[in-house]
Amino acid sequence: MKTNTTITHPSRHVSVLLSEAIEALHIVPDGIYVDGTFGRGGHSEAILKQLSPHGRLIAFDRDPAASVIARQWQDQRLQFVHGCFSEMNERLLGLGVQQVDGILLDLGVSSPQLDEPERGFSFRFNGPLDMRMNPEAGMSAKEWLSQVGVLDLTRVIRDYGEERFAKQIALAIVNQRNITPIETTQQLSDLIASIVKKREPGLNPATRTFQAIRIFINKELEEIEKVLPQTLSLLKESGRVVVISFHSLEDRLVKQFFKRHSSPPEIPRGIAIAEAQRPQPKLRLIGKAIKASSEEQQANPRSRSAMMRVAERCAA
Repeated sequence: MKTNTTITHPSRHVSVLLSEAIEALHIVPDGIYVDGTFGRGGHSEAILKQLSPHGRLIAFDRDPAASVIARQWQDQRLQFVHGCFSEMNERLLGLGVQQVDGILLDLGVSSPQLDEPERGFSFRFNGPLDMRMNPEAGMSAKEWLSQVGVLDLTRVIRDYGEERFAKQIALAIVNQRNITPIETTQQLSDLIASIVKKREPGLNPATRTFQAIRIFINKELEEIEKVLPQTLSLLKESGRVVVISFHSLEDRLVKQFFKRHSSPPEIPRGIAIAEAQRPQPKLRLIGKAIKASSEEQQANPRSRSAMMRVAERCAA
């Protein structure tokens, strides 16, 4: 069995909290692990280095570019699944896997996706207004913006981007598309800049709106809400789930889920039950939330907003 991992396409993506995430997984050499967000393979490569020839890693990603990279790796311990991590339970069962020793989720968009103008994620480069993590499926940002109403657009920009000028931006987009179709990132960025006059220091006025549209187009929060409950049934006893998030909306979902399932279920008032028979929590929190070190933040600015949370599966 070949166990050497060869990366034939050098990645520009720097995996955030790499050593911290691998340490938190507490890897068993012969275990089965899931990388729910393969990206460009940084975390997967580090996991494989910790596995024995009998270990196994199943990596998920909906980005076709990630699929191309993963399939070039010469390592039979790695199985790549082209799909959303919200399909984890179903896809693992299809591979004959019922439980795993650890799950890693590195949420959000990867640096290569942001840096490729043709993907349309970033206002820093002019390109088609796409924003889909899987360009082969679903509606692009351009298509959605050409038809969405003011109220729905306002809600998305406000709720997913936490943008205080959401209504003004939504009105401007709808008015502008009636004159000229909004088809490029530059068009959208310039339009937002003409509306948002009060700029936050170091923050492009288009940042929050681009983030909001991207989250909506890719259903990112819904994906997180779907996958977290699956970890409870998929993890073996003492198996760990490690989640790295990059903005407050993601982290809030993870924090609340971990808190809810690391507390004992409430016993209805008036019901007497022996201490030994009280239902136990499903998860145990491992340490506090971890942020990137100052050295990592300086070397990789993207890591400044990263937050890592870890939980361990308790006995059933």
